[in-house]
Amino acid sequence: MTMFHFFNCAILTFGPHAVYYSATTLSEYDTFGTSVKAALVYLGTVLVKLVCLATFLQVSENDGFDPYQELLKVLIGFIDVAGLYFALTQLTHRNISQIHKFQAVGLGWAFADSVLHRLAPLWVGAKGLEFTWDYILQGLEANANLVLSISLAALGSLIWLRKNKPKTLIPVIYACAGIVATMPSITSYLRRGLGWHFPEVVGFELFTSLVMAFFSWQLFSACQRPSA
Repeated sequence: MTMFHFFNCAILTFGPHAVYYSATTLSEYDTFGTSVKAALVYLGTVLVKLVCLATFLQVSENDGFDPYQELLKVLIGFIDVAGLYFALTQLTHRNISQIHKFQAVGLGWAFADSVLHRLAPLWVGAKGLEFTWDYILQGLEANANLVLSISLAALGSLIWLRKNKPKTLIPVIYACAGIVATMPSITSYLRRGLGWHFPEVVGFELFTSLVMAFFSWQLFSACQRPSA
């Protein structure tokens, strides 16, 4: 029963990444290499973030919400944005379109995040004798992160790769990108500042990911239309 629970949670956590790749046109255009490169860039950004966190953040004796520490985390978190910029603009890609590029980068980014942050806890905890919903919730959280990563990559591609954007949409694009980029700090505030429980935070992440995916797709579609 424990291994069955582990495999169910693992499929829930990592399966959607494989399904997204095979069910969309990414597999037809052989964008696997782009996703792998994006995953490697993500690992590099995590290493830089860890160094910055260890250097600038103080170890807190309580688990309360510290505005100063959280502000530093927000600023350090924008290293992810720099890494995403590098993955979208500086890496050599196959001759693929912008829409396939941001999807492949976002997919690789999200998969690397799930492997790095959820594989070890899942392997150790989901095989325990006592059933818990935590690892199912972690799988749902990974799905929300997949949607948010692809949304942020889409918005980043509009900011850095799309030159002829409608000027009225530029503030909206930046605002949506800012919301997605600061989601870790927002959820941290909900957890520590407002005392939300893990299921409530995951529900918020799932809802927000769907909303941001809708806005990102609408903005991307609007920017693809020829200007009058």
